[in-house]
Amino acid sequence: MRKLYAIVIGAGLGAGSVFLHSSLVPFGLIFVLLATLIGIWSIGRLWGGRTLKILAAVAWTFVVLRAGFPGINEEYLIEGSSIGISLINLGFLALIIAILLPA
Repeated sequence: MRKLYAIVIGAGLGAGSVFLHSSLVPFGLIFVLLATLIGIWSIGRLWGGRTLKILAAVAWTFVVLRAGFPGINEEYLIEGSSIGISLINLGFLALIIAILLPA
């Protein structure tokens, strides 16, 4: 059950990141990156184990990368602007840091 919760929390953090990263530039991006870092780290802190943090990070990655591809009507949720590219690059860095931080 903890694995399912980790996946749902990771996907929720990813969805929040997609929708909030471009609001109130650059504070939205900073908030999203900090929320991702703290959210993924807290999963390991709450339930213990790096495996759960990795599952949450994979769910976050899936949601964010899927939002970067065109949808049915060729719409993009993450644009190719500096803010969108920063979300993807710095988000992956935040995930790696969150996974490597000790619980």
